[in-house]
Parts: sequence; structure tokens; C-alpha cells
Amino acid sequence: MLNDIQKHILEVVSGMAADAKGAVNIRANGKRAYHSNCEGVRIESKTDKEGIDIIIEPGVKADHVYIPVVVTEEGFHDVVYNDFYIGEGAVVTINAGCGIHNCGSCDSEHDGIHTFHVGKNAVVTYSEVHYGEGEGEGKRILNPQTILYLEEGARVTLESTQIRGVDDTKRYTKAVLKGENAEFIVQEKLLTHGDQKADSVMDVFLDGENSSCRVISRSVAQDESTQTFYPRVVGNTACFGHVQCDSIIMGKAKVRSIPEISCNHVDAGLIHEAAIGKIAGDQILKLQTLGLSYEEAEEKILEGFLR
Repeated sequence: MLNDIQKHILEVVSGMAADAKGAVNIRANGKRAYHSNCEGVRIESKTDKEGIDIIIEPGVKADHVYIPVVVTEEGFHDVVYNDFYIGEGAVVTINAGCGIHNCGSCDSEHDGIHTFHVGKNAVVTYSEVHYGEGEGEGKRILNPQTILYLEEGARVTLESTQIRGVDDTKRYTKAVLKGENAEFIVQEKLLTHGDQKADSVMDVFLDGENSSCRVISRSVAQDESTQTFYPRVVGNTACFGHVQCDSIIMGKAKVRSIPEISCNHVDAGLIHEAAIGKIAGDQILKLQTLGLSYEEAEEKILEGFLR
């Protein structure tokens, strides 16, 4: 049974209640805490290592599949391997992510390695939320890896959100668009504070003719936190790619943004842009004239920026 802390974290990381129905797999402190399948969707435990296989049958329309992870034990280190097999023509929304509650002095860590095999003309929305809480000195560490292979006409939207609480994270994303007209969209949102560190590295290979990708990253770095973004897009055929990284920097924070594009075909069209700056004073002033305090105005601007 899940305790109240675990239920709270579940609701934060995946927008679900602990008694959600349908295709669900809840992992708590390295063990399966709840599991159920639904028509056209099977979640099976691996036999050779920690993790699950998520099988979406061809043509299935599944509004929500939940696979959250909860860590509430001090000093717990968890590594899990999840493989997704999305059948041809399927349409599915998958809610994932990890929440760590650490009130102790030892670091707690979860490393999730996720591999997607997306069939022809399938449409996938993968939403991953990372969350940390607890007053202990031990760090809350999350190191996700997401590897994707897209067939002809496949479309994947990756929504990644990490707002406060996570002390150290190293994210790696790799997408190989193998088929014609495949499409990959990344929407990344990040806020760090204190002395937190966050690195995000991405490799996108546009191999299929007329394939495309759009990478949109928005981040806020507060206090003495540090962030590094390194998205790399490679165009190997007639394709289109756009990378956009926007960051707000505050206090003594440090942000590095290093977008890289490589064209290996005359018809590959790739664009990148990056911007780092502080909140404009006139934005604060305008909201203050509407009755908000400086802190309230600042919070409203950040909220709108990361929406």
C-alpha cells in the first residue's frame, strides 16, 4: 500500500491518483506497488533486469498510460530499464516521471533508461515530470535517458518538466527519425535554485526524407544554480530542424547554451537560436502598477515564461 507521502508525489509527477484505473504501473522504492493493464495496452515486468515492457497494440487509442516512480527511502539508488513498443497507427499519451522525497543525510537517486520503438504513423505524447522534496541534507538525484526510434509517419511529442526540488540531474535524449515524414517535438521546462545543477544533452538524427524536429527549451536559473544545454541536430537527408533555447538568469546563477546543427545533405534545412537574459525591469514595473509586489510580479513572469 502507498503511504500519504507517496500518494502526494504520485499526484505531482503524473497528475494521477494512486487508485487510477487502466494501464498503470507504479514503482515505489524499487518495487512494483500497483499494476493494471487495459484493452490494447500491456505492461510486463522484465525478467533479465529491473524495468518493464509497455506494448501498445496497432491501431489502439489510449488516452493515458501511467508509469510513475516514487522514491521515499533515504540513500536509495534505483536504476530501471523501460522499453516501449508502439504499434502501427496507435495513438497514446504516456505519463511518466519520478518524485523523490528525501529527509535524510544520504543521497537518493533514480536513473530511468527509456527506449521507444514507434511504429508507422503512430502518434505518441510522452510527458515526464521530475520532482524533489524533503528537508534532509541528502541530495535528490535524477538522471533520465530517453532513446527513440521513429518509423515512417510517426510523430512523438516529448514534454519534460523539472520545477524545483531536484539537486542534480543529467538528462540525455537521443532520437533517430528513420522513416519518411517522421516528426519529433521536444518541449523542455526547467527551474533550478540554490546550488542545484542540471545538464541536458540531446542528439537528433534526421535520416528519413522530409523528417522534422522542433526543440523548444525554456529554463530559469536562480540563486547559485548552474545549467548546461547541448542540443545537437544532424540532417542527413531532405529534412527540417529548429532548435530554440531561452533562459532567464537570476542572482549568481550560470547558464550555458550550446545548440549545434550539422547538415549532411543539400536539402537539409536547420535553424538554431539561443537567448539568455534577466527579467526586464519594465515588465516588473508594469505588473507593480497593477498592484503586485516585486516578488509577486517576478513570480508571475516566471510562471508565464515556463507555461
